[in-house]
Amino acid sequence: MHSSHHHSHGHGHRHGSPGHHFGPRGGRHGFGRGDWRGPDEGRGGRRRRVFDSNELRLVLLKLIADQPRHGYELIRAIEDLTGGFYVPSPGVVYPTLTLLQDMGQIEEAASDGARKDFAVTADGTALLAEKKEEVAALFARLAELATARERSDGGPIRRAMQNLKMVLISRLESDETKTEMLHQVASILDDAAQKIERL
Repeated sequence: MHSSHHHSHGHGHRHGSPGHHFGPRGGRHGFGRGDWRGPDEGRGGRRRRVFDSNELRLVLLKLIADQPRHGYELIRAIEDLTGGFYVPSPGVVYPTLTLLQDMGQIEEAASDGARKDFAVTADGTALLAEKKEEVAALFARLAELATARERSDGGPIRRAMQNLKMVLISRLESDETKTEMLHQVASILDDAAQKIERL
């Protein structure tokens, strides 16, 4: 998707070793796959991705500017910021990091661990300064997702699940439990699962 400028290294920045691509390369074109779509449908029922690839790029760049981190730490950081609501997939994060590196906005930092930490470059810092308001808005959106998560944390569903569990346990422990009844219960549960899927 962004391959046209993947290799525009016109800035004379240090480029690192030839083997600087890392991680699962297969996910290179993983942008926009449904696996990172959040149920952020609230207002007006419109369904949208949490971030498009440009927005994710800015979020990752800002997190790296705050402190050098590797891919997995970045995924966890976003998960923490949204209270677990949004966990971007490695198939989206790793190609974005490769792109940021190709654009000279991040570089590998010297790290002791097996995983490579990334640090922000002067170009990356300049871009963040230029896009300051947009970055602030993106982080506000992350915080909003966390509060939305708290509001709709599935309380009623959890209560119903507990109730179901209690009923099933008491049924299974009862002396009158017959095979036929077990099949009926299973059938009711299958039926409920199908109805929920169709919602």
